[in-house]
Amino acid sequence: MLHHSFSHIPSVGVSTEGKIWNSGVGSMDEFLESPPSFLSKNKSKKLAEHIQLSKEKISLKDARYFYENLPSKDHWRIFKEFQDSTVYLDIETTGLGSPGDIITTIALYDGKNIKYYIKGENLNDFKKDIKEYGVIVSYNGKTFDIPFIENYFGISISHAHLDLRYILYSLGYSGGLKSCEQQLGIGRIGSLADVDGFFAVLLWNDYKKSRNKKSLETLLSYNIEDVLNLEY
Repeated sequence: MLHHSFSHIPSVGVSTEGKIWNSGVGSMDEFLESPPSFLSKNKSKKLAEHIQLSKEKISLKDARYFYENLPSKDHWRIFKEFQDSTVYLDIETTGLGSPGDIITTIALYDGKNIKYYIKGENLNDFKKDIKEYGVIVSYNGKTFDIPFIENYFGISISHAHLDLRYILYSLGYSGGLKSCEQQLGIGRIGSLADVDGFFAVLLWNDYKKSRNKKSLETLLSYNIEDVLNLEY
């Protein structure tokens, strides 16, 4: 989609982008070959310079450039071009971020491999591993997961971030992740169907209190299923 986008270029808004498309110029390469006739030569030259820069940023895998310059409602356009550097992220915690609340587990999925992190085992490895990616996909991560992670670890997460809560809302879907899944016909089956954030806390508490490995395995399975469904 980025190769067909112009709205990340300064002075090109939704209206101008639409006019460019309607003129028969559907991609950046087509613009460079034959700029729309409704633009002045000076305007076309400036846009062509930005298009060359955009093509360089794509080749350099610089997702942040487009994230910072696209209108927020169009951040989804980043995904296809940077899918190979995208990671789906979800955390489980003991609360909503009050003093004393902690991260219990984190799940990452890059479309091929799953990584998971457990408090008291390998949780700190997350800080290094997240740097391998350029784009994060979450559900409500801008409001919850990322601020919680930043505060908990004392780090800054500067990735391009596609929060499906807002993307789905723009399409008419609202509620929590499970609710949106149900509205989209993505069902959860088996023992994890009734697990939610509150039950995830109970699972962690049971694991810490009794060292019940089954509780930890269920918590991790729930955490991992969230990131797998984010891709779908």
